[in-house]
Amino acid sequence: MTAVDQSAPQPRAAEEGAAPLVSVRGVHTHFPVRGGVLRRTVGQVRAVDGVDLDIMRGETLGLVGESGCGKSTLGRTILRLIPPTSGQITFDGTDITGLRPERMKAMRRHMQLIFQDPVGSLNPRMTVRNIIGEALLAHGLHSRQERHDQVRDIMRSVGLDPDAGGRYPHEFSGGQRQRIGIARALVLRPGFIVADEPVSALDVSIQSQVLNLLVDLKRRFALTYLFVAHDLAVVDYVSDRVAVMYLGKVVEIADSVSIRERPLHPYTVALLSAIPQPRPGGARQRIVLAGDVPSPLAPPSGCRFRTRCPIARPVCAELEPPLESKAPGQSVACHFSGELEVAA
Repeated sequence: MTAVDQSAPQPRAAEEGAAPLVSVRGVHTHFPVRGGVLRRTVGQVRAVDGVDLDIMRGETLGLVGESGCGKSTLGRTILRLIPPTSGQITFDGTDITGLRPERMKAMRRHMQLIFQDPVGSLNPRMTVRNIIGEALLAHGLHSRQERHDQVRDIMRSVGLDPDAGGRYPHEFSGGQRQRIGIARALVLRPGFIVADEPVSALDVSIQSQVLNLLVDLKRRFALTYLFVAHDLAVVDYVSDRVAVMYLGKVVEIADSVSIRERPLHPYTVALLSAIPQPRPGGARQRIVLAGDVPSPLAPPSGCRFRTRCPIARPVCAELEPPLESKAPGQSVACHFSGELEVAA
């Protein structure tokens, strides 16, 4: 771990009334399903199905949910790596929803991605120096010597030996390879990073090191994160606010303390009940959800969580609950929010 540079600019917490760095309005990302001899479209996978989200400058917004809920797709859609089917994405005041490729390339200097897989995301035929410096070369930044110096500086920042830049990815451990991926995302000095489950493929002993590194880098480089994960305990550790996603929709969003201590949506309550407790005898009463996550090809009517919800009622099948404020700074999409509580 590198020491925190106290002289570096420190990101401020989101201020009331401040303009968000990233704004998402009514975003849908659907993937066509084709069948038959003529390969006609026979359905749509509704991976992201109407998301409104703001990410304030200098904050870490955690995005949590089960596998297949659309978290990674939303992150990639915000970066325009996947084109949205509809909706609007604004970055730092610029509508990037329909930007042409040449303008989008220029925007990518300011928004980067940390991949989940620290092995598959690195080209095994490239040296670490070239992997990290590739983005500088692609954007035509700096001279060859300056790029070399930039790569060495960023390797130091993520806890890697700069003299190891001539080695190949297979010569590093899993945690070191993820640090290479982090360095690659940081070398352009972006302001916004989507971290797509950056610790889920790592050993538990290494996860805490990488998480602490990300927190350290946020302070040193004044970063804004969208931190995607399926583990609510990990998200709670690094996030200022948390958005809970289920089957393509955000069902609750609030600051991390409110999510941890006063969850209002039954799905959030169930996720919290699954977190292991460090104290002997301190386990919560486990809430086991019935059935599997419905298919995004044919989501349930009304509330999408109703088929697994322990407090569902007939109105839940008829009316889709809007995401609306139910407490200061806490928005929930549930007709009966707060009726299910986590038993300590």
